[in-house]
This record gives sequence, structure tokens and C-alpha cells, in this order.
Amino acid sequence: MQELKGLWVCCGSGEADKLVAKKSKVKVPPQDPAYELRYVWLSKDENLGYYYGYANQGLWPLSHLVYVKPIFRESDWSTYKEVNKKFAQNIYEEIKGKKAIVFVQDYHLGLVSKYLKELKPDALTLLFWHIPWPTYDVFRVLPQKQELLEGLLSYNLLGFHIRHFCNNFLSAVANEMEAKVNRENSSVVYKGQTCLVRPYPISVDFEGIDKIARSEDVEQSMVSLKEEFGLSGYKVVVGLDRIDYTKGISERILAVDTLLDKHPELKEKIVFIQMGEISRIHLPQYKQLNDQINALVEEVNFKHAQHTWKPIIFVRKHLKFSDLLAFYRLADVCVVSSLHDGMNLVAKEFICSRIDCKGALVLSKFTGASRELSDAILVNPYSHRETAEGLYQALSAKDDQIRQKMKKLRQTVQRNNIWKWTGKIIADTPK
Repeated sequence: MQELKGLWVCCGSGEADKLVAKKSKVKVPPQDPAYELRYVWLSKDENLGYYYGYANQGLWPLSHLVYVKPIFRESDWSTYKEVNKKFAQNIYEEIKGKKAIVFVQDYHLGLVSKYLKELKPDALTLLFWHIPWPTYDVFRVLPQKQELLEGLLSYNLLGFHIRHFCNNFLSAVANEMEAKVNRENSSVVYKGQTCLVRPYPISVDFEGIDKIARSEDVEQSMVSLKEEFGLSGYKVVVGLDRIDYTKGISERILAVDTLLDKHPELKEKIVFIQMGEISRIHLPQYKQLNDQINALVEEVNFKHAQHTWKPIIFVRKHLKFSDLLAFYRLADVCVVSSLHDGMNLVAKEFICSRIDCKGALVLSKFTGASRELSDAILVNPYSHRETAEGLYQALSAKDDQIRQKMKKLRQTVQRNNIWKWTGKIIADTPK
């Protein structure tokens, strides 16, 4: 947005947004405005039905193969449609009478293009779906599957993380819609309009993160965090995730338990610190997960604790970015054990932060990122033994081996950065 001097239409929340937004718009960043925000204001009921309901109790578990049963309420679907209409109306008010590319983000807004084109048929719309797209056998349980597909096919360009998700989407269309599916050029013609379906592995700003990781703020944060959590003298394993059942946090705690069972010589030599921000805690699945993690941490710490040492530190807090990068740089090992992930940018941020080319990455095979980051130690997070072996391999590797792998990982992310992602999408946009 800063580069394009564009307009970002987003959901406003909290008192601060209302205070700064005049006529629901505000220029940002305030000290040197580069683009503009337009707020869409949602009621509590709209948020509950659209975001916490249909999007996060329906589409989220449906798309992530972690065996959490999705919940589909007709009332949530109605609210999802109404909120998508509201976004479309707000966008239309900004682009009527103009030429514009409308780049929509994620599964919350799958129907925006459909409603926008009812107001402005010549609108050029793109959507990037940030989560996995399930296989047809899974997708077909969705009660509103044809309506959702119709909404998605109204986009001129539809992006997913990897080719596998594109193929899953095309299978869903072929099975459910009267549409012409061309697998050779990965496109669908529906009601006379062509929707291009493409893989775009999302990434991060390598140069930007690398620069911040070298800053004095991060250096100072490393010193204070090391002291705050008593990390001196230990090999440090970190997990940095939002508390979500797709991230495999319980599984990695059990892997640490298995690691210490198999290698008791590591006791009092390593510390695993799991840092995560609680999210969606009023949803039953998330409250249950939080309670489960608490119980597992207590159980594993009680089992393996010696003297004043305990193996796991679990902290629930939001980290500012400099603190996040400081944790990455302090780590001897970063573990990303997602049970299913569209991409996973934690893995890529960790790599960008390692300006010293130290640190090992233990990465789930079930992340989109594992397709690119083949020099990481790849594990099946459902196997506590395999993940424990991956952690041991990372902890016992020689320094030159770690540096060699990290250099390759950094080259991969530097080459396939966020600007390449954006550039490919813009280049593929129908003219």
C-alpha cells in the first residue's frame, strides 16, 4: 500500500480507530502519510456471526485438516453475506467512476467480488486465499459450497499458496459447478467470465526484517529477554505462534517430553520457550486448547524438573516486532510444528532474522513453506518421536553444518520475498 499510495478498506475495531478516523477514513502512517485507510464498522453481532462464526468456526476448521469439526449455522452464513455486501458497498463508493484493481485478502471476504460486480461490472478483482484449500471429499460437506464457489469464481484472479491447493479448488469446481475447467492453463470459465487460478507462495520482506534484526533495539531486547527468562547458559528452543489448534503446540510439548525421555543428558542444558498470544478464547475449541496446553506444560515440567531448572517456559503475550526478532536471534532452534498450514511466515521471519547464519529450523512437513525450505529439518508433527529426533538433530548439529543450511535458507527467502509475490500477482492480473 505504501508503494502504490493505495486505499486499504478494513474492519475498524476499538476506541482508537473511532477516535482517529474522520468520516471513517485516516491517512497512515500519521508522521508521513503514504496510503489511506477506510474503516468498515461492524456491530458485535456482525463480528460474532461473520468472523467468529462462519469464518472461524466453519471455514477455518474445514480448510485445516486437524480433525476439529466445523460448525455451520445458517444465521452465520447470512451474516457473512451481509458483511461481504457491506465491504463491497464501501469499496464501490471509493471506486465508482474510476478504474481500479481491487485486491481482496482471505477467506473472510470470499463474496466481495460477487457483490461489487453487481454494482460495478467492470471492476477488476483479485483474491488471495491465505489458508489451505481442502480436498473435495472434505469440501463437499460445506452446506453453502455452491454459493461460495460462485462468489470465488467472480474474481478475475484467485491465488493460493501452492499448486496443490489450486488443484483442490479446481476439483471442487469441476464436481459442483456447471463451469468449464481448464487444468492446462489453470482457469475456469463460469457464466462467460474467466477466473485465473494460480499458486503464489507468500513470503516476507527479507531486506526489511534483516535490517531491523541488526538494530540497536533488537540487540537491547536480546539482553533484557535473556535476563528476564533466565536463558543464559542454556541451548534455547523457541516456538512463537498464535495459540491455535492448527499450530501443533501441544504436539511439540509432547515432543520435548519424548526428547528428554530419550536423551536425559539434555536436562539442565536446554530450555524450550513457547511464546504465543491467546486468540478467539471465547470459542470453546480455543479455551479447551489453552487449558490443555497449561496442563501439558505443568505435567512435563513436573516430570523432568531438576533443582531450579524446568524444561518449558510458556508465556502468553503479544510481542512487539523487535522483541519477536530478539527471540528468533536468541534461539539455537526454532520449531514450527503446524499440523496444517497454508504457508507459515514464522519460519521465514526466523530465517530473515538470522543475520549470524546460526540457528536451526525444525519445520513441519505439512506447511506450505516446507516446499521451499528443504534445507530445514522436516518432521511429521503428529509423530512425537520424529519431532524429538528432529530437535535432537538440530541441537547436536555442528556449527558449520548449521551455518551452511541457514545460508541456503536465507538465499531462498531473499530470492522469493514479498516483493516477488506481489510482482507475480500484478503481472498475472488480466489487463
